[in-house]
Amino acid sequence: MIQEFKDFIAKGNVMDMAVGIIIGAAFTAIVTSLVGDIINPIIGLFTGGVDFTNNYAVLSGEVPAGASLDEARKSGASIFAYGAFVMAVINFLIIAFVVFMLVKMVNRVKAAAEKPDDVAPAVETGPSQLDVLLEIRDALRK
Repeated sequence: MIQEFKDFIAKGNVMDMAVGIIIGAAFTAIVTSLVGDIINPIIGLFTGGVDFTNNYAVLSGEVPAGASLDEARKSGASIFAYGAFVMAVINFLIIAFVVFMLVKMVNRVKAAAEKPDDVAPAVETGPSQLDVLLEIRDALRK
């Protein structure tokens, strides 16, 4: 059974999957930083800094007026944090678009790398002058 497990782990697709997961985790950090540190601030410039994260509705309990989402959660009240959900959806759409564009770019580069160079078709030439002369000589000997 241990040998079967070793054979399973040693297969290329399992190792490829492990490498893919590790690179995916690192890539997630890059994309999250790209969205949070670069794209969201730019969008904030055009939308006037709109941030829905602290929008919530109190379902039950007491929350001080003007309290942030964190303060409302700490107060023990039951809250409906729709703003955090809206921001999560917006961030998801931005991340999905960025990943789509990156995959599209990688596929374009990959296709260009796999495309064989345009090779000029071989020009078929007739027999050389020497070949023609040899054929004439052989025909005259007969």
